[in-house]
Amino acid sequence: MEQVLVSGSAGFIGGYVVEELLNRGYAVVGLDDFSKYGKVRKSYDDDPRYRLVEGDARDVGLMTRLLANCDHFIAGAAMIGGISYFHTYAYDLLATNERIIAASCDAAIAARRDGRLRKVTYLSSSMVFESADEWPSYEGQQREIPPPLSSYGFQKLAVEYFARAAWDQYKLPYTLVRPFNCVGIGESRALGDQEILSGNVELAMSHVVPDLVQKVLKGQDPLHILGDGSQVRHYTYGGDLARGIADTLEHPAALNEDFNLSTAESTTVLELAERIWYKIKGPDVPFRYVSDEPFEYDVQKRIPDVTKARKVLGFEATTTLDAMLDEVVPWVTHAVADGRL
Repeated sequence: MEQVLVSGSAGFIGGYVVEELLNRGYAVVGLDDFSKYGKVRKSYDDDPRYRLVEGDARDVGLMTRLLANCDHFIAGAAMIGGISYFHTYAYDLLATNERIIAASCDAAIAARRDGRLRKVTYLSSSMVFESADEWPSYEGQQREIPPPLSSYGFQKLAVEYFARAAWDQYKLPYTLVRPFNCVGIGESRALGDQEILSGNVELAMSHVVPDLVQKVLKGQDPLHILGDGSQVRHYTYGGDLARGIADTLEHPAALNEDFNLSTAESTTVLELAERIWYKIKGPDVPFRYVSDEPFEYDVQKRIPDVTKARKVLGFEATTTLDAMLDEVVPWVTHAVADGRL
């Protein structure tokens, strides 16, 4: 049975990835320090093919030991949050994540040399396209445009340089994946989040879908949105992203390649807010909103070209936004009632 190490396994995307890998018959070792959400119970915790290790992905010795018996490594550990993170933790995002990726590569290089590790799949981000002024953003555009302005986006671009440099010097095989705007369940109030007042509701995540849902649930009327609502996003289901990430593990054409993983559907923040409003309140309550001052790094457009993933991997993100909201709204409703949001 092939074994995969997933760093950041208790994270938002990580949870979906572990579940997908177990469903495909892999044995999985998860590594997390629980610094984001604390310890969260997962449905697969008792699966005999899953082992959860509490530890720091910056610990090269630990990472090397864990990778010694692994065939694949999904490097997902990172300090990550909503848009408020980009401002509250501008230095920490850069410094911490650089240490994580360097330790991950050091350990993977050793495991490739001395063990059975076949490849590393690195989680990059749509934020590498932060400075784009033409869309859709295609694989390779990140090297043709100015570097990202946010320290988070800049560091994710650095992840891609680490991957290619480790191949150039040590022949460590890789795949780079860039998830776009993950939507799903399982995200609660992060332990270190900076609370932000949005109208009369305090937010902690600044992830647009759960934040809009909780504001509507808490009775905010008119609904406060950041900016004028014209920002374009591609809201992609976590389960679809996990499927795309898992697809890259074995696919021979994924070797030393990079892929945008995203839905092909564009949605403005205002369109999203209106859908959430009517899904919670019903069709008879008029939708009203006001615009708040946007954050500095609130990118106006994140529109990916998804052609390469479709043609090379056969991957398409098929879950509709309505289907995502049908899952997320009840989950956030319970989380608000339980005090988790």
